Amino acid sequence: MEISNINKKKIRESLKEDKRLDGRKPEDFRKIEIETGISKNAEGSARVKIGDTEVIAGIKVDVSEPYPDHEDEGTMITTLELLPLSSSRFEYGPPRIEAIEIARIIDRVIRESGFIDFKKLCIKKGEKVYTVLIDLYTLNDDGNLIDAGCIAAVEALKSAKMPKYDEKTEKIKFGEFSSKSLPLNERVPVTITSYKIGDKIVVDTTREEEDSSTSRISFGLTDSKKGDDIIISSLQKGGEGTFTQEEISKIIDLTVRKFKDIQKETEGVE
Repeated sequence: MEISNINKKKIRESLKEDKRLDGRKPEDFRKIEIETGISKNAEGSARVKIGDTEVIAGIKVDVSEPYPDHEDEGTMITTLELLPLSSSRFEYGPPRIEAIEIARIIDRVIRESGFIDFKKLCIKKGEKVYTVLIDLYTLNDDGNLIDAGCIAAVEALKSAKMPKYDEKTEKIKFGEFSSKSLPLNERVPVTITSYKIGDKIVVDTTREEEDSSTSRISFGLTDSKKGDDIIISSLQKGGEGTFTQEEISKIIDLTVRKFKDIQKETEGVE
């Protein structure tokens, strides 16, 4: 159930004074906690908490045929499951539209950033390549699943090891890992999602704040190869509301600042 109109009114009135109900300012993130290596069987895994929102990510690597238009490149598939244990709003069954959308946003952020070197995932051109499977699961939903899920996916990828590949059977040896990491580049992607509540722009929203918003926009960012510039590699707009040109400019400035903050949060995570 969505929150009542009374609570929505409280959230909007508080934001008029640049305050949020939990004491944060509109541009503040909640505490970010990251743990990797939570699964013994996955090639890589991570658990991420942003406030009370908690998401886990698992990486599996399999062998498949390449896409016809990318015969010398590996592939990637990202899925998200909104577990009922994480919210009374979620039910078992086929993927909800919300789950499909979030998974696609995260997939695009990682893919368009160039973080994974897909050409190094080619086994035999036109015949066999490695496929990277990113599986995301919600443990608790208190808003901002997009950004939490992206951090979890990226950290799981960073911790992942390539599985052992049997050239005779042309299959992966389940549960056996090589000493090689996934072929990743230094351009680590981050997504920052901004929501519009009234005439205010807010990041790292709680679930009640998301219910009070009219629109959102997610920017995928990464560093340039030289590390001097920040690149916007993807974006996705959601919700029925609109953003003015001035609001978009404000969001981009805020997004760049938050990108640097999250980089610091994730540096050195093992």
